Amino acid sequence: MLDYQQLLMCLGLVVVAAPLLLTIVLGVSSLLNWQLAEATTSKLVHVAIVSGLLAAIAVLALMLALGTRDVAIPLGDWVAIPRHFHFSVKFVFDRLSVPFAILSFVLSGTIGSFATKYMHRERGFNRFFVLYAIFVLGMVVTALAGTIETLFAGWELVGLSSALLVAFFQERPAPARNGLWVWTIYRVSDAALLLAAVVMHHLRGEGDFDTLLGTGLWPYEHSSVAASQALMVGLLLLIAAAGKSALIPFSGWLPRAMEGPTPSSAVFYGALSVHLGAFLLLRVSPLLDLSMVLSTVVVILGLGTALYAYLVGSVQTDIKSALSFASLSQVGIIVAEIGFGFRYLALIHLIGHASLRTLQFVRAPTLLQDYRTLENAIGESLPRTGMVWGLSRTNPKHDWLYRFALDRGELDSILSTYVVSPFVHAFRWCDALERRWTDFLSGVASRESDQVKPHFGTIEEQL
Repeated sequence: MLDYQQLLMCLGLVVVAAPLLLTIVLGVSSLLNWQLAEATTSKLVHVAIVSGLLAAIAVLALMLALGTRDVAIPLGDWVAIPRHFHFSVKFVFDRLSVPFAILSFVLSGTIGSFATKYMHRERGFNRFFVLYAIFVLGMVVTALAGTIETLFAGWELVGLSSALLVAFFQERPAPARNGLWVWTIYRVSDAALLLAAVVMHHLRGEGDFDTLLGTGLWPYEHSSVAASQALMVGLLLLIAAAGKSALIPFSGWLPRAMEGPTPSSAVFYGALSVHLGAFLLLRVSPLLDLSMVLSTVVVILGLGTALYAYLVGSVQTDIKSALSFASLSQVGIIVAEIGFGFRYLALIHLIGHASLRTLQFVRAPTLLQDYRTLENAIGESLPRTGMVWGLSRTNPKHDWLYRFALDRGELDSILSTYVVSPFVHAFRWCDALERRWTDFLSGVASRESDQVKPHFGTIEEQL
């Protein structure tokens, strides 16, 4: 007799194993300098994505047929300290994770097929697909994570691959500088998520979401934690979500991410990665029910981001930046929907918006040609003026609003001055202290770099 529970677990493991094997094969071949042919890389990508997608669809079909709404696949503890802490690996298939995993495979597969042609004969073809495989693995692990440790592992894979893809054209200064800024923002987000994990372990002794969120099935869990505890953990997770989804005040990294290749802009920053913060809020949405303050902050942050993105997007002069802020405005609305308690609406909105933005970003490179064709057809030029609420930059009464939108609210400068710069100066002080101590112990300059006085430049020059 066929054990459907074991079949579900096997299919669930295939969902994770497919992108994992793709990452291992492409990564190891690159490390060993085995240059795979473009056709071989393309086939490996297609096989891995299709295998993972079919397994995820099969899991969904079996869950619907059996009436099962939650399938957990525990893979044991990484670290277990009796009566204190447990760091475990666990994957969960439910009404939130399965649709998001399927969405990740569908959009990643679409972009994978597009990228094999778009990146044809590109010098960094193999490097792109190694980072692509890491990103897909990170998205799947994050989507299916049943513990905060598992989620953090996927979260880091997504962040690493995203920042490296922004700096993909590393021979130019702008992509490298923008990639460093994206990585800086992600560090803030990751630090908040790590602190949330520490707090969860302090409160419950483990990072299992079932322990924190309580009994019940998504989105109807009922958490037993106190309102003050929900607020503390929720605010840390909200900061993590804000950094990953470019919510204010971290919105400046999203247009910078457009320096990467069009395929990565389409699926990562326009469709999947930018929604990861909203997904995290959906996963921990029971905490919002326990704290009115937390729900209110989420709503205000979402609506504020939507308004900011609308104002700034209205004055953008290039199609990718305009699309990035249009995407951000919808992400803000999705976050506000989560704060209001409309979880299914937010999930449907997320899936539909991600699919639409993928199409728009993929079409962006040919839009200019279509634009000129349309002008030739109608016999006149189309208007190109930037507008904010119908007010142009020529109206002196609203000049301040136009400047605010054009300068993107100076969010990057504020973060650089009041967040990044203090940390950098503190780390430099620690580094100088360590150098003096090691020089004292060794009697000579302990590092080769000490022979030449380093020039770091300003924070703005580095970022």
